[in-house]
Amino acid sequence: MNQENDAGYKLLFSAPQMVRDLVLGFIPDAWLQGLDYNTLEKMPGSYVTDDFRHRMDDVVWRLKADGEWVYLYILLEFQSTVDAFMSVRMMVYVGLLYQDLIRRNEVLPGKRLPPVLPIVLYNGDEPWQAATDIIELIPKTPGIVSDYLPKLKFLLIAENSYQSQDLAGMKNLMAAVIRFERPDDSQSLLGLIDDLQEWLQNNQELKRLFAIWIRAVLLRRGKHHLALPKVNDLKELKMGLAERLDSWEREFEERGMEKGLQKGEALALQRVLAKRFGVLPPEITTKIAAASAEQIEIWLDRLLEAESLESLFL
Repeated sequence: MNQENDAGYKLLFSAPQMVRDLVLGFIPDAWLQGLDYNTLEKMPGSYVTDDFRHRMDDVVWRLKADGEWVYLYILLEFQSTVDAFMSVRMMVYVGLLYQDLIRRNEVLPGKRLPPVLPIVLYNGDEPWQAATDIIELIPKTPGIVSDYLPKLKFLLIAENSYQSQDLAGMKNLMAAVIRFERPDDSQSLLGLIDDLQEWLQNNQELKRLFAIWIRAVLLRRGKHHLALPKVNDLKELKMGLAERLDSWEREFEERGMEKGLQKGEALALQRVLAKRFGVLPPEITTKIAAASAEQIEIWLDRLLEAESLESLFL
């Protein structure tokens, strides 16, 4: 993520309620669902390696497992773009976390290490197609070498894989985050702010964090002309948005028209390619569907000179 976007997510996930709702609402695992999330504790997220180079994770939490202080560590990384080597980064982060626990003598009895759940929360628009396990990046090797290849998998939670209608019925803070990132219209956003007011009526600090984050999301998503003032309260935020409702509605209409044009260009490109090269492989149609309008225009410009699909999609 860019620095501002990253800081916004770190701000939100400094609240244990966000971590709880992320796990309970989006990780269908019976054991995790049964843990006591009242025991969540935020841990240091930055480390100094043995050669004194500084590295930083995003957010690290721990909680009790099975009623004892046998910690499950939850490591959160936030991403707005697809990173082909994300699995390498997560392996490094987990290793640094373990080094730090060893250095602080916070290992389990018998010098064992606590379990870690590495999570990547992805809020980008393109489909995530990168490896989620480092072993996927390494060619298969025969013989004894294959026994020593590294293996570490992270749990990917891609916001763009959820439909707004499925999230609308959830009383869940993580679901609200996804809906704010991809709003259907202005009225749904105003209603969602009301929902947060109700859900967080006894948590003024988290309401403040959400107000700051929502304003940042609206500005980052291109609504700069709203000129939203800085706010520290959801009620103030809603009042500011309601006053600019006409301008806001035009933003949604313009975005809808842009999406319609982009979809039309994508379909036209697929039809021309199919006539020229035959039936398109699924990965090509997926790539075109996820592409930006600018990228589609680049492919259309290349089309006249392209001798194959491979040369077109270099």
